[in-house]
Amino acid sequence: MNLAQLFLQGDALARSVALLLLAMSVGSWVVIFWKTWLLRRASGDVARCIAAFWQSASVAEAVQKISAFDRELLVLPLVLATNLETSQTLASAGDRAQQLTRVLRNALHTALNKLQQGQVLLATVGATAPFVGLLGTVWGIYHALMSIASAGQVTIDKISGPVGEALIMTAAGLVVAIPAVLAYNVFGRAVARLEAELEGFARDLRELGSSRAVAL
Repeated sequence: MNLAQLFLQGDALARSVALLLLAMSVGSWVVIFWKTWLLRRASGDVARCIAAFWQSASVAEAVQKISAFDRELLVLPLVLATNLETSQTLASAGDRAQQLTRVLRNALHTALNKLQQGQVLLATVGATAPFVGLLGTVWGIYHALMSIASAGQVTIDKISGPVGEALIMTAAGLVVAIPAVLAYNVFGRAVARLEAELEGFARDLRELGSSRAVAL
């Protein structure tokens, strides 16, 4: 008995569980491939942008160099945030150090939100897929027991389909959850490393901007 036959002989709930697991698997693998590409590119871009900034003679020159490297716009907003404009608003209240802290914090949060996209989906799939598979398992066992009760005797043909469906649902839940959990942990470490680099660069920008007027 193949997967297609098991799917066709299942009822509405069994098919819904199978389709849900399929959708979770496809969604998690799309995120895995996309985030692998994103974080690999972002890691190289951030390193090149930070190096280019400190090797530049002025902020204006640094902006030009960073614009060519920062494809995900993770570093450039931090540099542009140091160009504070004077205005009669609460945002301009306080000394320059306080203003730099505020604008750099906002720019850093925006960059980190980009890096963390997709993490919630992976965590959700990793946490819920085994239970979705367990639901299919319980439902398959229930069908097996009902088949035995209606037949009045235990026969292989009465219980093989529901039990096979139950075992496959259990395995499917684990197959969907394990890659999502592993990817979540790996990506979490990569995001944390990039976050540390960006936070350190933001602190350096704050110190630089506080010690002298930084203008583009």
